[in-house]
Amino acid sequence: MPTELVALIERRQLTEWIHNPHRVIFTSPLGYLRDPSNTTGDLREALNRIGFDWVSSHTFRKTVATRLDDLGKTPRQIADHLGHAQPSMTLDVYMGRRVVMAGAAAALALPAVSDG
Repeated sequence: MPTELVALIERRQLTEWIHNPHRVIFTSPLGYLRDPSNTTGDLREALNRIGFDWVSSHTFRKTVATRLDDLGKTPRQIADHLGHAQPSMTLDVYMGRRVVMAGAAAALALPAVSDG
């Protein structure tokens, strides 16, 4: 996570949030661990409400993988960030394939031939 976000979360944990023995960031309204199915349902409801019914939690993960790839991170670094044991999983599932590679045509171009 960006350092600014980590600092914000740490400040809020100390001052505003219900303290919990698990030290998790996003608790239930009463400060307990959230059930994953409830969290998924809450996320789905919020995304549908704002017109993003096509978005899933994997959309966010794919976006992170693509952004890290665009920043020049290696597949292994991206896999580590996403928690994947194999970079091949990250490449196959989470990273978008480039339709056009910049400079591909120039790299494949034949040498110029003189007419005379």
